[in-house]
Amino acid sequence: MNSSDNTESESPPEKGIIPLAPLEFAGSKALYFFQYLGQLARLTWYFFHQALVRPVGLSEIRIQCEQIGLLSLPIAAITMLFVGLVFAFQFGMTLRTMGAVMYIGKVASLSVVRELGPAFTSLVVGGRVGAGMAAELGSMRVTEQIDAIRALGANPYKKLLVPRVIATSLMMPIVTIIASVVGIFGAMMISWLEFNVNPVAFYNSAVATVTLNDMLSGFSKPLFFGFGIAVIGCHQGFECGNGTVGVGQATTRAVVNVSLMVVFADFVLTRFFAILPDIGP
Repeated sequence: MNSSDNTESESPPEKGIIPLAPLEFAGSKALYFFQYLGQLARLTWYFFHQALVRPVGLSEIRIQCEQIGLLSLPIAAITMLFVGLVFAFQFGMTLRTMGAVMYIGKVASLSVVRELGPAFTSLVVGGRVGAGMAAELGSMRVTEQIDAIRALGANPYKKLLVPRVIATSLMMPIVTIIASVVGIFGAMMISWLEFNVNPVAFYNSAVATVTLNDMLSGFSKPLFFGFGIAVIGCHQGFECGNGTVGVGQATTRAVVNVSLMVVFADFVLTRFFAILPDIGP
């Protein structure tokens, strides 16, 4: 018997028919995405449910505020300083060709307050905080410390989730305000040194340009960013796999998902604040 009789010849798929493998891959990824959103929603429900239960745990919230806010402030400030320097320099080069160097203060201050400050600060601080939460809680899960909390009759979400979410939501706007001020200062310095724009003129143009709506948009976004950063970081820690490999994978996913959340939420919130009426100068 010939070998051709023992094997069935596989004919190529007919023209116009999509192979099943790509559809299966796309379907599995879509299913994983919606499952992930459901898990985040469930963790959010746990947070609101446990946040209303006494005791509040102010000491743990204070510790988390120090770790999330104070320790993240240097890297956020340094990042925004160079963002302001680069942004003002690039726009100054363009505006100088049009003879409009005096508008650097308007463009730089408005951009930093509305978009660059919240986005860059949340990306930098979010990567640090989200990865830290995922690694810390993941290590606790691997070493069965979370199970020990349950065995002692305490709620791990009350003990571990609530303080981190509250602290991140509170500290992100504060860190963003300070980092944005540093970024505007960097833009002011490069405008003075490179384009001879007087710092007083820069300040006056910035104050005349930035409105209350701009500050509301720029400094309320980090509140939502901080909440999402903490929920994603804690979720990756609680759902961490076994062993050091699982902790590493959870940390990597936390950084990637936090970054995607920040850019997506930034677009949605920017579109939302754009339709709000002007509430003042």
